[in-house]
Amino acid sequence: MTSVTAGFSRTFASLRNRNFRIFFTAQIVSVTGTWMQSIAQMWLVLHLTGSGIALGITAALQFTPILLFGTWGGLLADRLDKRKLLMVTQSAAGIVALVLAGLTLGGVVQLWMVYVLAFSLGIVNVFDNPARQSFVTEMVGKEQITNAVGLNSAVFTLARVIGPAVAGVLIAVVGTGWCFLYNGLSYFPVVFALLLMRPSELHRGLPALRARGQIRAGIRYAWNRPELRFPLLLMLVVGTLAFNFSVLMPLMARFVFNSGASTFGLLMSFMGAGAFVGALVSANRARPTHRLLALAGVAFGGLLIGAALAPTLPIELLVLLPMGAAMITFQATANSLLQLNSDPAFRGRVMALYVMVFLGTTPIGGPIVGWVAQQFGARVGLGLGGLATIIGSAALLWGLGHWHVGQLNRVTGPSPMEA
Repeated sequence: MTSVTAGFSRTFASLRNRNFRIFFTAQIVSVTGTWMQSIAQMWLVLHLTGSGIALGITAALQFTPILLFGTWGGLLADRLDKRKLLMVTQSAAGIVALVLAGLTLGGVVQLWMVYVLAFSLGIVNVFDNPARQSFVTEMVGKEQITNAVGLNSAVFTLARVIGPAVAGVLIAVVGTGWCFLYNGLSYFPVVFALLLMRPSELHRGLPALRARGQIRAGIRYAWNRPELRFPLLLMLVVGTLAFNFSVLMPLMARFVFNSGASTFGLLMSFMGAGAFVGALVSANRARPTHRLLALAGVAFGGLLIGAALAPTLPIELLVLLPMGAAMITFQATANSLLQLNSDPAFRGRVMALYVMVFLGTTPIGGPIVGWVAQQFGARVGLGLGGLATIIGSAALLWGLGHWHVGQLNRVTGPSPMEA
């Protein structure tokens, strides 16, 4: 019984930190709205066009700003007060969602409007994502970052269960506009939580001073450190070809399983349920390793292929549970490795690169996967992502025994790559 209590305490250790606790609570409300909007936006585009390519374009427009300007967002996060920056970005994201809600509920929404607002949200995320990712370390300190990242992932994945399920029901009963309205309102609890924080309890490093070539310096810093370079390269492959569920799952629901928005929500919810369990397991780990990252990637890729081959909806749902767990283990491990191995003065720029390769590659991968799915079927789109993930993860696993690990250890001491 004592070991169970100790395990529970270890899993939720970072919630003893007041600043993180109020932020964590507000995120449950907000991220649920984010998933509701994601589901509703893609279903709205599918309703307006019936096109997999249009879904890919929507995803591409939302993430193109991150690809083009993500490093600038990271530099700003290194220079400015992250808490105040997040107040601005969260408010702006709420306004974008409320505008989309007004257009949809008013019955005047058109495809080009969805495109413009998706791009606008992408601009906001250029600054929001690196600040939010690196702010976790400021709230809890380096000792609890692995636990906090795991719990943050748990919030994200719990919302992946609740948000799509609620969105699927709302879309079927009253339409997509109410999902956008909830999301717009859900940002304001986060702003309020940021206002309630005690700045004196934040673990702030020295801000990056203004100087020439800081973006290039951040890229060089990440590239010259193998413990940062390897996760980023693997995330580049996986982000481009595997993390395209907003494009593929609507097509799976509609054209593979001949169903509607409720099935789309069900698919995303089952994947989220598995991811929630995986996130709690990740939060309980003492330290992430590069080997765990590679093994989680192999498992995630294999289960993606399993999801592509599942002959019926019940079997598909059963496969999505472990796939979600492997996916979030992969994602949380990569995030923790980058934060743990980054100097505070560069952490914003490193996390901006993480966001770029994880989300910013969608403008490249989204249209590619959308075209593949439209030409050859959604199953082939899923299988392509699975195959790419297995190859990239296997390359990292092989490389851990060959890529200058010994030299790295002589320079920086024992590395988490070694474990």
